[in-house]
Amino acid sequence: MLTLSLYNSYDPKKIHEAHLRAIARAAPICYAFNFHLALVGFPFEKKKPAEIAMEISENTTIGESGKYLLELAKSNKFHVLEFPKSGFPPQFGNVVATTRKPDENKEISSHQLAQRALRGESFMLVVGLGRHGLPKEIFKLARYHLDITDGKRISLETCTAIGSIPTKIRTLMEALKWRKGIY
Repeated sequence: MLTLSLYNSYDPKKIHEAHLRAIARAAPICYAFNFHLALVGFPFEKKKPAEIAMEISENTTIGESGKYLLELAKSNKFHVLEFPKSGFPPQFGNVVATTRKPDENKEISSHQLAQRALRGESFMLVVGLGRHGLPKEIFKLARYHLDITDGKRISLETCTAIGSIPTKIRTLMEALKWRKGIY
């Protein structure tokens, strides 16, 4: 299982338009590339994912008016999590902090991640929303750090990263399958 996780570092007490746009933009990417979508630390007042998907879809034109977020919710690929106190739920697998400044002791390349995902390992790739990105405790908590630009250390705008991460990982997985003749 591959999960794109949006970590709320904007405002833990109030939903902002930026939250809703990021969720609406992430949903079609996750749907297209067969990723789960997880929201971490969003103040949705204990609502269920299907309720949140419906609410967002009623207020956006992005992703065919929230169609893909609703599809993710229907297929149990849309998750809402609280801020982790001591870790993320184990069913999401290895936690990967996405960053342009990976710790060299925790760095994993997108190619390595794709290879391991093909072998059945699960990964939760965490993207920070907000100008400060991911907090330091998430970098410590994460087993791996991923620079999606594979060593170029280029800072990507949040929505660009949201689009790039699943696209690159799934494309590498498809190329690896093609190379091995798995089709």
